[in-house]
Amino acid sequence: MGRGRAKAKQVKVARQLKYNSGGTDLDRLRDELGVGEPGRNDDADDLNDELADRYADYADGYGAGDDDDDRPSGRR
Repeated sequence: MGRGRAKAKQVKVARQLKYNSGGTDLDRLRDELGVGEPGRNDDADDLNDELADRYADYADGYGAGDDDDDRPSGRR
């Protein structure tokens, strides 16, 4: 018989989360996650540039002509 009370509590919490989600403090969340300022993303840009340079040689080897368009796709 205790299941009804527990379920009612869960429904109440779920409704609160669904309809009252406007109170999120994004600055506090950013601090907790350790993310820098929104306009400052220098580390990610450096990492992306490094990866692009590392794999640029492979990209040159796979040109637009290697798409295998002649192969049947299995759809009818």
